[in-house]
Amino acid sequence: MKKPPTLGRKIARGFTRFGGERAAQLLPEARLAGPMPWVIAIMVTLVVVATAGGLAMRNIAETARAELAGGATVQVLEALPQERERQAQVVEAMLGSDPMVASIRRVPDEELDALLEPWLGADSESQAVPVPALIDVRLRGEVTQAALDDLQARIATRAPDARIDAQASWLAPVFGALTSMQYLALGLVMLLSLTSAAAVWLAARSALGTNRGTIEVVHMLGGTDSQIARIFERSIGFDATMGGAVGLTLGLGAILLLGRQFAALGSGMVAGGALGWLDWVIIAAVPLAAVALAMLTARLTVLSALRRML
Repeated sequence: MKKPPTLGRKIARGFTRFGGERAAQLLPEARLAGPMPWVIAIMVTLVVVATAGGLAMRNIAETARAELAGGATVQVLEALPQERERQAQVVEAMLGSDPMVASIRRVPDEELDALLEPWLGADSESQAVPVPALIDVRLRGEVTQAALDDLQARIATRAPDARIDAQASWLAPVFGALTSMQYLALGLVMLLSLTSAAAVWLAARSALGTNRGTIEVVHMLGGTDSQIARIFERSIGFDATMGGAVGLTLGLGAILLLGRQFAALGSGMVAGGALGWLDWVIIAAVPLAAVALAMLTARLTVLSALRRML
């Protein structure tokens, strides 16, 4: 009775007939049945979420900086209500006629009471804590320390209890935290990429050891290291493509879910983190980069091992 052809005979026949271009695969494992596609899918999902988070943090920081670039706030810190109101009106008149100032807006007392209600209670008038008068100022140019010092010197002559500060200085710790989060997202992307490459390296090394005899047969039939590496490269590339597609789908689902959760907060600062078209292009490129990384890692691993093996 004739025995069925072995894997080595199949590969030898493929190299004999087609010069190695259509050789049987050295990894006969069923697609999506092994761990490699799922490992890549998990890694791609995490990278997609981390990338989207980093891009959103960058957008929030850029939007906030753009909004606060020409902004300053004047506080009148007088405790007596009548004197505080008088100085606030004086400051409004001075700033309204200043050529450096593009616009001013007196923050209504009702708005201040609503902001302070969680801490001072609904009846803030009965509290012993004086609430300063606030004036939102927009300058025509960039808010520099020299411009602030000049305005402060002129305001102090007629409103000694008024203080002017750049709005961006209040959010400096927030900007620092956002920058740290961006670096954290970048670090996670790099770490997950290295983990994916390590998983592909282990899979390729394991397949090489399992099919060592077959590879020796291929070499005896004239197969080159490059042809053998191409077989592994294609197999890993197919697994990475399927895993990347699954990972991208899961990652996009997580991004949309988180986006709805943050949109429900109704915060203007969070709304500035909406992803643009370029951000979506970067996110869509994540699985493509994962496939390229997996194929390159498999090829280099196989070539390096074959040089030492034979």
